[in-house]
Amino acid sequence: MSNTAVKTPWAPYVGDVPLHLDYFDGSMFDAVEHIAKKYPNQVAFDFMGRSTTYRTMVQEIEKCARALKTIGIRPGDKITIAMPNCPQAIYMFYAVNLVGGIANMIHPLSAEKEIEFYLNESGSVTAVTLDQFYHKFERVRQNTGLVNIIIASVKDALSRPIRAGYMLTEGRKIQKIPSDAPVIRWKEFMDLSRCCFYKSYRAKRTADDPAVVLYSGGTTGISKGIVLTNGNFNALGQQIVATNPMFRPGDRMLSAMPLFHGFGLGVCIHSMLSQGGRCILIPRFTAKSYAKQIVKYKCNFIAGVPTLYEALLRLPSMEKADLSSLKGVFSGGDSLSIELKKKFDKFLYDHKAVIQVREGYGTTETVTACCLTPSHMYKDGSIGLPFPDTYIKIVQPDTDIEVPYGTEGEILLSGPTVMKEYMNHPEETAKTLRTHADGLTWVYTGDLGTMDEQGFIYFRGRAKRMIISSGYNIYPGQLENILDAHEKVQMSCIIGVPDAYKMQKVKAFVTLKPGIPANDATRTELLDYCRKHIAKYAMPYDIEFREELPKTLVGKVAYRVLEEEELSNLARSAKDNT
Repeated sequence: MSNTAVKTPWAPYVGDVPLHLDYFDGSMFDAVEHIAKKYPNQVAFDFMGRSTTYRTMVQEIEKCARALKTIGIRPGDKITIAMPNCPQAIYMFYAVNLVGGIANMIHPLSAEKEIEFYLNESGSVTAVTLDQFYHKFERVRQNTGLVNIIIASVKDALSRPIRAGYMLTEGRKIQKIPSDAPVIRWKEFMDLSRCCFYKSYRAKRTADDPAVVLYSGGTTGISKGIVLTNGNFNALGQQIVATNPMFRPGDRMLSAMPLFHGFGLGVCIHSMLSQGGRCILIPRFTAKSYAKQIVKYKCNFIAGVPTLYEALLRLPSMEKADLSSLKGVFSGGDSLSIELKKKFDKFLYDHKAVIQVREGYGTTETVTACCLTPSHMYKDGSIGLPFPDTYIKIVQPDTDIEVPYGTEGEILLSGPTVMKEYMNHPEETAKTLRTHADGLTWVYTGDLGTMDEQGFIYFRGRAKRMIISSGYNIYPGQLENILDAHEKVQMSCIIGVPDAYKMQKVKAFVTLKPGIPANDATRTELLDYCRKHIAKYAMPYDIEFREELPKTLVGKVAYRVLEEEELSNLARSAKDNT
């Protein structure tokens, strides 16, 4: 029995959501410019109390694009953007698109060696980052092909009174950049726009052209650049609005999810700016800042990971919050437990909201979400129905053989948001993207799930080894490669340990080479080494030394044994405390 979520010609709508959309055929910038012409005086985004209209935003993007042409950026060039959610990041992202470049989006808190990898993997010629991250880029610069580093500062985007406060607090902590540093400061960079003598700085770009690189572990856990097109992002924007028919131009989206992540960039930024929404930009993501802005701006839509909603429940500042302005609350990045959903739905009801949390599902290989719980119908444990023009089928893992309704199998995805390829990894691309007899190209997600007879999807778990901490995907294989490369380490194993706030935290088990003492000094040395090579969010909270690691019958490290041991220890500890 087929379990493909098929669009049927006699049922053009599911509820009030159309099954098919006519997609915009142009670049991401074209889509935003089209909206700016329609609503020039409407606010596009707010940042730390300062509002920017669509007209001003497009003017700044064009200015930034002319400056990029002046420093020699050509169509197809990769520009690395390592920025939090701030105005300069928005201008640069769309300016790169306008001149025909490809935006290589990376986490600004990445470790030095990760930054070096991302720059070299993409072949980036220019990088844009904040002053506080400059020194990491400078230390790896000579090992890369970087020609320019452009340095922005949060203070430059602030209103005068807020800037003064910022410089007395956060600004004081930023390490000074030498006056003769080989960088271009943001103001100087934007001033270069006057020197652009090209008749046209606009590159002709279509929906099929590559536009963005986001990073994921792929099916092997090795970090890979996912190449996404203009059409992928524009289709997502139209799908988000189609699945939220209550959306109106001018509606406010709390844009706290980071823009180096498909969820933040695709849903919270581009879907809003390409459809006339208003982004409330949050540069540093904390539950407190998030809660404050929801109330201050009377946000209509919020998106977050389950850990965020767990934290909001515990915030005293939310006790008297009025959430009646909310039209949509979306959860993604990790499974939302039925229990947490019930708790948060009650919290929303108690704070005057008339909606419930809607869970979504997707992968970076499809930008982000491609499936969402409908606004009018909820099923316990379901991640909802596919977006318009998106198909999902459940198959026997790694095959094209569909399984009956209710039977667990691998989740496959097909639709207008499916990536172009893995950058520089044709073999991995061929494993993940496969064309079936139905003529559709399917993404093999490595995730397990089921489908019921109404087409609702249920996520059951990950076939590939992965830790999810505060919504970030962490691949144990990557971290083990880093630890194993240390001269004192014989072998390592990384596991995820349950955590009340983060869902999971990272723990390392290590066997040392003969003669190396298993003491605090060695542990400190290894943790210091990890900080240089591993991003903050993926750092092990502890390293436990073992004389031997458990093995499977074929000689692989039995990481599940370590996970079970850790769970037993946690259970014993909880029992002792009661």
